[in-house]
Amino acid sequence: MRLLRLLILLPGLLFISGCTHMANDRWTGKDKAQHFVASAALAAAGAAYGDRQNWNEARSRSFGLAFSIGIGAAKELYDSRAGGTGWSWKDFAWDVAGAATGYSLYHIAR
Repeated sequence: MRLLRLLILLPGLLFISGCTHMANDRWTGKDKAQHFVASAALAAAGAAYGDRQNWNEARSRSFGLAFSIGIGAAKELYDSRAGGTGWSWKDFAWDVAGAATGYSLYHIAR
């Protein structure tokens, strides 16, 4: 539930954080695949970390999702600085899709 609240609040946080510009990019491309794969790996790694800490299944998976999506959001905030490429909602959407896939694959494998 906290993750859902964060995703709802993220657009507002973006605009008060000092984002200087938005990216004008496409939905497809090499960087989108990189966002997807990296987010999937981070979600699975975060869930595995939670398992190694003897957390219950729900907490481990939630941590994996939050970890991956948080890194994706931080990367987009970094891109939105004055010298960066700009905040990309398309990149962030691929991050979320990758995190959900990594979460699901790790859950199926366990």
